[in-house]
Amino acid sequence: MLDQNTSAQLKTLLERLESPIELVASLDGSDKSDKIKELVNEIAALSDQVTARLDGQHSRRPSFGVAKVGEQPRVFFAGLPMGHEFTSLILALLQVSGYAPKVSDEVLAQIKALNLAADFEVFVSLSCHNCPDVVQALNLIAIYNPGTTATMIDGAFFQEEVEQRKIMAVPMLFQNSQHIGQGRMTLEEIIAKLDSGAAAKDAEKLNAKAAFDVLVIGGGPAGNTAAIYAARKGIRTGIVAERFGGQVMDTMDIENFTSVTKTQGPKFAAAMEEHVREYEVDIMNLQKVASIKGAEET
Repeated sequence: MLDQNTSAQLKTLLERLESPIELVASLDGSDKSDKIKELVNEIAALSDQVTARLDGQHSRRPSFGVAKVGEQPRVFFAGLPMGHEFTSLILALLQVSGYAPKVSDEVLAQIKALNLAADFEVFVSLSCHNCPDVVQALNLIAIYNPGTTATMIDGAFFQEEVEQRKIMAVPMLFQNSQHIGQGRMTLEEIIAKLDSGAAAKDAEKLNAKAAFDVLVIGGGPAGNTAAIYAARKGIRTGIVAERFGGQVMDTMDIENFTSVTKTQGPKFAAAMEEHVREYEVDIMNLQKVASIKGAEET
């Protein structure tokens, strides 16, 4: 299942495991089950910290879960997490073991404060560029909310269900079997969607801010450029954006920015944010402007 180069890389990464973990496969005797069995056994053979079990009781078969030894799995893969989802598998192995995720303390505190008890399912295809972000976000939420599970479902493995649930595009996200979103979503966007008190908390933070000299509405390339030029003048500048990066976040190949031969949308948006933050611009993300009232004096 894993080629020699991939096995060597994974073996090195598994040295970072913080505690022993189990891969628990729920099988049904099909050819797809044989592939999942092969994958979990190959991973387990790469580290003394990983064991494989084939007696899983998950209702979705074939699938496998990842858990700390002595705990029940909360992160599941219904399919083979290869292609773009291989990174999701690696992060799940590490983070379930206790390896610290690369998110801010504030975001991690928000995840823990969700105190959720829910079952999430996200339908993906292994060629989908936007799916891993959603899978990894849900896995992290499940890891830090003991009453929650997250299951990545490869549509190719469960084609009948894809047709029954009328899944036309991926990623497609369900909470307790109810559709709650689709398309590219960041961890912060998903947290805001799940946190019933998020709006009130954000309103309190915004109301506590002093007025800006320049407030830019929109976080795409034009808005970011405007904010940088304003902040360079030494005046207090803020950006309000429903999604920082704008539509660039949905674009994989970008070739129309002078001096940038070729890049990808999410990478370009991350570089923009880094540039904007060099000027101490206050970025207020996940906010949608309902109305605009100009200042009486400028």
